[in-house]
Amino acid sequence: MSFELHILGSGAALPTGKRNASAQYINCNERYILIDCAEGTQQQLRKFGLKLQKIQFILISHLHGDHFFGLPGLLSTMHLLGRDKRLDIFGPPGLESLIKNMLEAGGHPIQFNLIFHELVPGPSTLIFEDRLLQIEAFALKHRIPTLGYRISEKQKPLNLDKAAIAKAALLIEDLPKLKAGLNIERNGKTYHYEDYTLPAVPSYSYAYCSDTKPSPNYLEAIENCDLIYHEATFTEQHKERAKSTFHSTAQQAATQAKTAGCKYLILGHFSSRYDDTQLHLHEAKTIHENVLAAEDGMHIVLGTWSDYF
Repeated sequence: MSFELHILGSGAALPTGKRNASAQYINCNERYILIDCAEGTQQQLRKFGLKLQKIQFILISHLHGDHFFGLPGLLSTMHLLGRDKRLDIFGPPGLESLIKNMLEAGGHPIQFNLIFHELVPGPSTLIFEDRLLQIEAFALKHRIPTLGYRISEKQKPLNLDKAAIAKAALLIEDLPKLKAGLNIERNGKTYHYEDYTLPAVPSYSYAYCSDTKPSPNYLEAIENCDLIYHEATFTEQHKERAKSTFHSTAQQAATQAKTAGCKYLILGHFSSRYDDTQLHLHEAKTIHENVLAAEDGMHIVLGTWSDYF
């Protein structure tokens, strides 16, 4: 079990030779999630050796083309490859009719079970959960309705201290209770779970803040997140441009992450006007000490922070 992030596209509206537009692939404990799907996303999946048919959930942030134009083609490819399992797509109102009309116009009716969940951006809302993770959606502040997403692992069970359990001759049926942090009562004796368990493997959370101007309205939704991706389309030199287009500068992205108590920050959605991200990093690191600039093909395993930051 692991929580892994793959950056498929780190650029803004105009793709370049180095950067595709927005898309990310996440494996959270064998739950496979695609966040945004710019034009060319399926080629990026193949380029970086990721299995498109494993995708179970697609989360679309908003209906600007650089965040969803790759979706009809991806769905058509899934169909042509014989997909027969359910796919859930979450996104803002209008996404379902838009995608279905595009598929119909292209003459590729989808044969697998395709379920759309249209979300009205607002306060943080739980949109999916199972025994291992939960996904929440929340409103960002952009020119059109835009969603951010937070994926969180649920608290993992305690690990068992096998030597202590054997010494106390505890029974097999006692083990689930110990892992759940429950004491065992037997023959007038209490076996305290702390004496027979070891700490659980840490659980992590990841937030995705695509196109947005900085706003206090989504700080609670990303509060204390372990890793956050926040758009940083511009540097401070173009702060007024960022304001007029409802985007963020690198410094503003870092301020949002710092204010919300996010531990690690990845900047992304870089304008094609910049040849590199050195100034973005410099500006962000004056605010937040743990910052990376996203690059296409970047792969991060949450929890192994020293490998990246």
